[in-house]
Amino acid sequence: MPPHLSVVVLCYKAKEQARPFTAKVVEQVESITSDWEIVLVGNYNAGDETDTTPHVVRELASSDPRIKALTLVKEGMMGWDARTGLDAATGDIICLIDGDEQMPPEDIQRVYDKLKAEGLDVVSTYRADRRDGLVRRLNSQAYNLVFRILFPGLKSSDINSKPKIFTRAFFEKLNLVSDDWFLDAEIMIQVRRYGAAFGEIPTVFHEAKNRRSFVRLGAVMEFVSNLVRARLREFTVKR
Repeated sequence: MPPHLSVVVLCYKAKEQARPFTAKVVEQVESITSDWEIVLVGNYNAGDETDTTPHVVRELASSDPRIKALTLVKEGMMGWDARTGLDAATGDIICLIDGDEQMPPEDIQRVYDKLKAEGLDVVSTYRADRRDGLVRRLNSQAYNLVFRILFPGLKSSDINSKPKIFTRAFFEKLNLVSDDWFLDAEIMIQVRRYGAAFGEIPTVFHEAKNRRSFVRLGAVMEFVSNLVRARLREFTVKR
């Protein structure tokens, strides 16, 4: 029997930080159900001998059979990591969260509770209180404005925020192909496409600890370009 809840944690270059974050995730899922699994995505760049993340997540998985470790040589960026993790998740309800502590693990229970209480297909957070850098905040505002212009009708305040949680039935409708930073937007475009029952809750977004953002100027330009191409594709997609 598949577990009731799967949580996919993106641990790229988290190293030792993955240990306390995973402990917090376990605490959250235990408060929801005893029937759970956690998928720790510790994929790594070939030849990077400084990244201890694969070793850490494998150790965590060895301590509990309900924890899975993915430690593949990377073939893409965040989107590829997320897709490998989601494909490994077997739960009736699936939650996707970054493991860098910018997004509080306590939000897992909050999005789960809203999903169940309101009978929704998908729930996400929106970053009502952002404590990261000014440049990232401005970039995010621009992303969301462009998204609302190109994809009107979807009441999403923050397309790139996590955790995102969805039912297995909705997940099986998704056709996710992004290898890059566009994965969140790709999910939200398909929420709109299929008319999924969608809800949001506010969250606090913390500054990244001990590292710079992985998002660079090239990713910003790529994101906008992907949005435009995705909008054009929507005219030809069969619903």
